[in-house]
Amino acid sequence: MTMEDALDFRLLNEFQRNFPLCPAPFADLAARLGVAENAVLRTLEQLRRDGKISRVGAVFAPKRIGASTLAAMAVPPEKLGVVAEAVNRFPEVNHNYEREHRFNLWFVVTAGSEGRLQAALGAIEQAAGYPILKLPLVQEYHIDLGFSLDGKGEKLQPPVRPFTPPTPLGELERRLVIALQEGLPLFIRPFQVLASRVGCDESEVLERIGRWCEEGIIKRFGVVVRHHELGYTANAMLVQDIPDTLVVELGETLAREPGVTLCYQRPRVLPDWPYNLFCMIHGQARDEVEAKIVALRERLGLTGYDHDTLFSLTRFKQTGARYA
Repeated sequence: MTMEDALDFRLLNEFQRNFPLCPAPFADLAARLGVAENAVLRTLEQLRRDGKISRVGAVFAPKRIGASTLAAMAVPPEKLGVVAEAVNRFPEVNHNYEREHRFNLWFVVTAGSEGRLQAALGAIEQAAGYPILKLPLVQEYHIDLGFSLDGKGEKLQPPVRPFTPPTPLGELERRLVIALQEGLPLFIRPFQVLASRVGCDESEVLERIGRWCEEGIIKRFGVVVRHHELGYTANAMLVQDIPDTLVVELGETLAREPGVTLCYQRPRVLPDWPYNLFCMIHGQARDEVEAKIVALRERLGLTGYDHDTLFSLTRFKQTGARYA
């Protein structure tokens, strides 16, 4: 591995969380990595241009600010491209994938409030011409705490926090969320740049971001990688029908598994959708992911529960969530 490759890997693997919240964070990273600050900035910019990262910045926790839902449509295959394009036009849609299933178009819709979310869903449904299957989050067990590229290191578990309804954002907070949606500017004093956009002091920006991280409003702050561009092209959503009395226990157990990158409970929508426990598994080859799923279900005693596996086929859109 060349020095450049080693720097790429360390930035991608080690700084998806615990990013330094200080006036000169890239200088801090450079000191930890033993390179010059401009090498860190240049490498991150190249990784972004190559599509290997989407941004450096905040991943907000679902249901802590604004409102969001996973949504699906059953679209005739010959119309899928046109419908996906219509869905993508909405800025509230931040992820949009084709998956192997009768419900073949899956997307995430995010808005600043529940009212705006429902309005967006209605407009998307009208524009697409097909009904939406709405699957809002019920309970998270493991959501976007980072993705180990070498499979090493203990898997982080989120602290258990009681759900508190989102509080309305103040004007300064709303402007900060808007600024953070674009990612951290790749400049020597990035938080100073954000502060000038928001209209406050750099220290206020750092304090507010730090507090949001402590409160769990920001799930993590750091490098946001794109799995597909890093070689993890086999992406499967495993869905299972788990008895309501067991779903929390099994959800927490699944979340601890090293191969599971996301795990959460969503509502059944009968008769169309009987599954209530979702998890994501990424791999570099389809047979590798299929083998992981078989082994996982056998080891955890899940083979008696109905399930389905939805592999991603086409990525129509992948951007950061837009809450404001």
